[in-house]
Amino acid sequence: MANEELLDVVTESGKIIRTLPRSEIHGNPSLMHRVVHVLVFNGEGGLLLQKRSMNKDVAPGRWDTSVGGHINHGETIEEALRREMEEELGIVVNDKGSLSMPEFLYTYIHSNPYETELVYTFAYTYDGEPLFNREEIDEVRPWSIEEIDKTIGKGVLSDNFEHEFAMYSGLRVSHYSNGKKKITIIPPSPL
Repeated sequence: MANEELLDVVTESGKIIRTLPRSEIHGNPSLMHRVVHVLVFNGEGGLLLQKRSMNKDVAPGRWDTSVGGHINHGETIEEALRREMEEELGIVVNDKGSLSMPEFLYTYIHSNPYETELVYTFAYTYDGEPLFNREEIDEVRPWSIEEIDKTIGKGVLSDNFEHEFAMYSGLRVSHYSNGKKKITIIPPSPL
């Protein structure tokens, strides 16, 4: 397993306590590791979701967060965010230019019988055509907030995304402007 991904085991505050191969961390929910998520919205407010490949070990065939992936050992959150956006959707972001960095929203812990993750979530607006990784993702399409609300709990969305959406829903405020519903994200106060 010379090429196996190394992940940092972390505390609830993100402090690294040791580094282990992915195979030792996945399947053991007592070993929390860091991941990055990006909620990618189009200009009309649709949220891009990805349908996970049936080859995935977590939530195969389910609709999931726009971008999500591990923060590898020795990698910063920003480096992981850039890498995952490019690997999964073909979106290249940087600190300058038209494709600037996503906006930080919140951090939370997601746990299920398979794994425990410390999730760092960001939001991003992108109106281009995603060039998604067809080895990891079967389909990508925008979903309306209403469509997601109606699909929660029906086994179509990953449990991780349902948790993510609950976190996001706690931060959004719906209001009407010129007869059209708008969603406003209210980021949490800095710690």
